[in-house]
Amino acid sequence: MSLERVLFAFVIVLALTLNVGFILGEIDNPAHHDAVELFLAIVVSLVATVMKFGDRSPLGSTMLATSLVADVQLLGAAVVWGVVLASDATLAGKHMSTIVSLAAGAMVANVVSVVLLVIETANQRR
Repeated sequence: MSLERVLFAFVIVLALTLNVGFILGEIDNPAHHDAVELFLAIVVSLVATVMKFGDRSPLGSTMLATSLVADVQLLGAAVVWGVVLASDATLAGKHMSTIVSLAAGAMVANVVSVVLLVIETANQRR
């Protein structure tokens, strides 16, 4: 067992679970979605992206692409949240729906990344 591979898989799965944790709840209810959880999802997603730059596996480029998509979606959600708060507007349901929808797109990319990780692991020969 390689500690590097364990850490790699841990970060990828953690990125997915933090993302899922953020989007759970009523899509338009700001009380169901925490800014700290979105921040943590972004940080872990960026760490996963950096770790994927070193992956030289056959699926590595696809995994990197999925991670970049997740980063763009999560950063987009954070930008929307920040713009709404900077404009002194109340975080209404329509704003939160946009934020959660972007985070849900990132979740789809993270699911694809985890599936690719499982496929790569299953195809490794000892």
